Amino acid sequence: MTDKNEDEQPTAVKRPLQLRTGGETPIDPEDLVRVSGRDVTPERLKWAERLINEKGSAAAERYLP
Repeated sequence: MTDKNEDEQPTAVKRPLQLRTGGETPIDPEDLVRVSGRDVTPERLKWAERLINEKGSAAAERYLP
């Protein structure tokens, strides 16, 4: 016999924000800023856009395992 009530629903597990890596869809500047571990700011979005224009989806590869 268990102490757990069979009608209880398990608590929801909070999942992290899912980011696109460029493999399934093109990476956008906000994704690149987030995957680099930085907060999204207008300056960082410009940086990310320049990097994506230079390196394409490979821009995120240095930040991903």
